[in-house]
Amino acid sequence: MTRANPRFRVFATCNIGDEALELLRRRGYELEVYDQLEAPPKSLVLEKVRSGIDGLITTLRDPIDAEVFEAGKGTLRVVAQDAVGFDNISRADANRYKIPFTHTADVLTEATAEFALLMLASVARKLYPSERLVRENRWGAWHPFLPFLGDEVTGKTLAVIGTGRIGQALIKKGVGFDNDILCYDPTFQAHDFVRKIQEIMDLRHRHGFSPERRTIRYVDFEEALRHADFVSLHVPLLREGEAARPTYHLINEKTLRLMKPTAYLINTSRGPVVDEQALAAAIKANIIAGAALDVFEEEPLPADSPLRDPAIEDRVRLFHHFASAGRITRLSTDPNKGMAGRTVQALIDALEGNYGGNPAEMPYVVNKEAFR
Repeated sequence: MTRANPRFRVFATCNIGDEALELLRRRGYELEVYDQLEAPPKSLVLEKVRSGIDGLITTLRDPIDAEVFEAGKGTLRVVAQDAVGFDNISRADANRYKIPFTHTADVLTEATAEFALLMLASVARKLYPSERLVRENRWGAWHPFLPFLGDEVTGKTLAVIGTGRIGQALIKKGVGFDNDILCYDPTFQAHDFVRKIQEIMDLRHRHGFSPERRTIRYVDFEEALRHADFVSLHVPLLREGEAARPTYHLINEKTLRLMKPTAYLINTSRGPVVDEQALAAAIKANIIAGAALDVFEEEPLPADSPLRDPAIEDRVRLFHHFASAGRITRLSTDPNKGMAGRTVQALIDALEGNYGGNPAEMPYVVNKEAFR
């Protein structure tokens, strides 16, 4: 990132990291950043796009649709998203206007997977109720099982719903906890990966690292729910008409009733994959033991959300879309390590004509099909 370049104009709807943005300024880019905590109003985004910017840096908070692409007709050359997800961007509209949009897959894989595991442990081992007991000075004396116990993670059965990059990263971590692992994916089955994980499990057992032989296998969705102690979601949000097997409200009243009453649900994928009303009701009725969520149907989580019900507070952990929020993962300027670095590199690739100027060859472009 050292070559001098023409003065491209870029608007960022969020400060994705001072060091990463400085890379663009040093290349001569004219950069304007909306430096507020909340998302900019869409009217401001439209105003900036109409002004003739070359590139737009966005986050999941920004709706990018035909109105935005029309406003940038003839001038806007790329939308660079600082996230792995892109539910906020209309792929069909981007393709119609021939505007490439990019995302930051891969670099947040390990951070998100480890956070899913930490969330799982947090709700199962009741870390929040324990700390609250101490902080509120209500811890009277040590007792072997009063006032409450948590549930162990080691040796349990983990269902991984969605076996893409993040799902596979969680599976690798689950091996260290001697979990039996049930896999389900509505579109893709990584059989070679599963075979290798089984080899590792068998090796751990042969060398005495695992007292029992553990297994990993693909099963159907219903079997995964019925037999798992922990169900972790790692699927994209796909609505009716978008895929043969939609994931919108994949977890609902019916599917929750398939789970064991001692089981926990973990979601670091997309909020609308879970019917939150049904989940809160299931926990309150002891249909499942609890849940830990990092994403929600509406963000920020509304004040009147049923997930905030004090009756289930000790069994529901709620986080602020925080799974990828490690320092290196969010801010590193290295595109192989950080979301900010990858966002900036994706922008540079598109504006400066890297890879022969063909978006279909650019590694971080999502809608490659529009340019083939």
